[in-house]
Amino acid sequence: MDINPSIEEASHSQTLTRLIQREIQAQNGQISFAKYMEMALYAPGLGYYAAGKNKLGSKGDFTTAPEISPLYGATIVQTLLPIIEYFQNLNLPVKILEFGAGTGALAESILTELQSQDIEVDSYSILDLSADLIERQQSRLAKAFPMVNWINQLPKNFTGIILANEVLDAMPIELITYQNQQWVFKDVTLTNESSEDASEDIIGLRHCLGKEVPQAMLPECLRQQSFENGYTTEINVNAKAWMNSISEILDMGILLTVDYGFPEHEYYHQQRNQGTVMGHYAHHTIQDPFFYPGLCDLTAHVDWTSIANTGINSGLSLLGYTSQAAYLLDAGIGSLLMEKVDPSNSAEFMPHSNAIQKLLSEAEMGELFKVMCFGKNLPFEEADLPGFRSKPRSL
Repeated sequence: MDINPSIEEASHSQTLTRLIQREIQAQNGQISFAKYMEMALYAPGLGYYAAGKNKLGSKGDFTTAPEISPLYGATIVQTLLPIIEYFQNLNLPVKILEFGAGTGALAESILTELQSQDIEVDSYSILDLSADLIERQQSRLAKAFPMVNWINQLPKNFTGIILANEVLDAMPIELITYQNQQWVFKDVTLTNESSEDASEDIIGLRHCLGKEVPQAMLPECLRQQSFENGYTTEINVNAKAWMNSISEILDMGILLTVDYGFPEHEYYHQQRNQGTVMGHYAHHTIQDPFFYPGLCDLTAHVDWTSIANTGINSGLSLLGYTSQAAYLLDAGIGSLLMEKVDPSNSAEFMPHSNAIQKLLSEAEMGELFKVMCFGKNLPFEEADLPGFRSKPRSL
């Protein structure tokens, strides 16, 4: 597949880059990588998630698990059933809140499975930053599922289920690098500021060194050891703030989040010396974070130790952490496949079987992706819920 953008796409990217250029100039010549990533992804009308480019699926830049198989969402339902039963026994409404719902595939598969079990959902709220993805979600969900609604801010005093599939990886992160026995920010500046008329030049962006990183921002393992000069990694301040916000608004319920990443001892391994930031364009992995801003998705892997510690410190209980493969198998994806698809009909069965293999395979998504669950004010403990009953992964 061609990774060269069209003339129209390249022009769109340059418009966004000019906006980034003006921000850099307004900030005395450099901005944080987090600010750059925020603009590249979310600048109104121009950022990757704020413009109309097709992002997900075979015609987009990457494919998520809910797009691969509806059995992914149906399996997640098995984790939710004990929570829903507990709410029903207390005569509480069944409410679900999903962050960053993509094309709506996960919501559709979850609500379809719940309907098949005659479970009534009182509300399914979606909070998404992408206007064009919201349009796709609405066209997919609104008619078939009238309980679905779209919100633009966090609810207060929420009792229910919160879902976040591939949300944490899209949060703007700070790049940091080890230089001369200290950690400094790795900022963004311009390669060429010679022209007064930005429209005449192809504007280039590059890294530059910023201020020293405050010790309080550093994970403990980065404070405790030395690294080789130039070792580069990330810290996700936004993810910590998001976790604290979830704990604040959640009165009772669970947070189930799925993403690719590592526990701390793997994330900050000496051999992972250039961090995890990467781009996705037309199903290609792009190493250059400045590759056509606005056209290329930018992500960073999740430090699951940090997420767990932040959640626990904010008042949540850790109910489970494991690989996607272990989670799906324990929650019963194999049984659901046999139950919903006739194995004697190979033309129907094989595509579903192949899709599940991609979700489970260590070479595909099964090991890199992790699933973490938190609870609040619930009578459940770690390893109680379907999906997390096998041996937990270490953090």
